Amino acid sequence: MKVAIIKYNAGNVQSVFFALERLGVTFQLTDNEAEIRSADKVILPGVGEASSTMRSLRQRGLDKVIPTLKQPFLGTCVGLQLMCRHSEEGDTECMGIFDIAVKRFPVVPGVKVPHVGWNSISGYRTTLTDGLPDNAYVYFVHSYFAGICPCTAAQTEYIVPFSSMLRKDNFYAAQFHTEISGEAGSRILENFLRL
Repeated sequence: MKVAIIKYNAGNVQSVFFALERLGVTFQLTDNEAEIRSADKVILPGVGEASSTMRSLRQRGLDKVIPTLKQPFLGTCVGLQLMCRHSEEGDTECMGIFDIAVKRFPVVPGVKVPHVGWNSISGYRTTLTDGLPDNAYVYFVHSYFAGICPCTAAQTEYIVPFSSMLRKDNFYAAQFHTEISGEAGSRILENFLRL
């Protein structure tokens, strides 16, 4: 199996590499369209800020390539947000795979933003969560969120209910960092790699 990890100006993606290595998966970090299209699975890791990461994808032409891919595709953290229609972070037009806008968490006295740490996911509607217990805990780091919509595949509550996972056709996304979410994250990655 050939896994392509999309190369752009993301921050530290070493944790994604380590997670795949633990699962015995061969992967390639690439921004080459032919290599991405020929991969069995594609991952868009998410570390960074929406407008600069989207700009980097546009400079490589990947904003046009990604929505046309036919193989299983997984976006994580800001990767999920870039797969949505628009993000309030930097007033960014995104790829529009999921027809929902990404918003900043509202200000609530005494509640910290960004949302950092372990929180549960529920309402599973994706095979990526097969084998997970109800309300499994995963690790989040984000200030922006996609609300609940027809593509919601799991949800979480922090200030407001939001989509912790999205799914449409061959496109899957997780707002949390699967690669550092312990057993639950590892199971989600394994399930993705089995698609």
